Amino acid sequence: MAKAPLIFTYYIAAPVEKVWSGFVSKEANQKIFMGADFEVDLRPGGAMTWSGPGKDGKPMRYVTGEVLRVEPLKRLEYKFGMGDGAVLSRVKVELTPETEAVKVVVTNDQWEDDDPAYAQNADGWPRILSRLKTLLETGKTFRPH
Repeated sequence: MAKAPLIFTYYIAAPVEKVWSGFVSKEANQKIFMGADFEVDLRPGGAMTWSGPGKDGKPMRYVTGEVLRVEPLKRLEYKFGMGDGAVLSRVKVELTPETEAVKVVVTNDQWEDDDPAYAQNADGWPRILSRLKTLLETGKTFRPH
């Protein structure tokens, strides 16, 4: 049986340009992912990677992804997986400007039945999105746990 999509909705009190940048900029990603080096080629087929030191201090890839669709300030869609990305799921980030905030809906779906990252992402997405919201609204963030 297919795993249910993970869907998260947040409202961020910041301009849509700033929210978009929070998802695609190296600087914001380094802050919300505790210094991870983020690289992205924002076009369909472009690579996405988050990397940094492993527990042994040696460089390692944390997450590997591929950009599927980009509509600046509106939608970002990509596939990603832990480590080398051998098992991938899809992420859709949808931004809708409202009067004083941006509605952010993140849907993480297309899970493989045996993907061990499902439970980790179910717990991780609220942490990541809360850190991003705090960063964009206050300029600061907090340690994940």
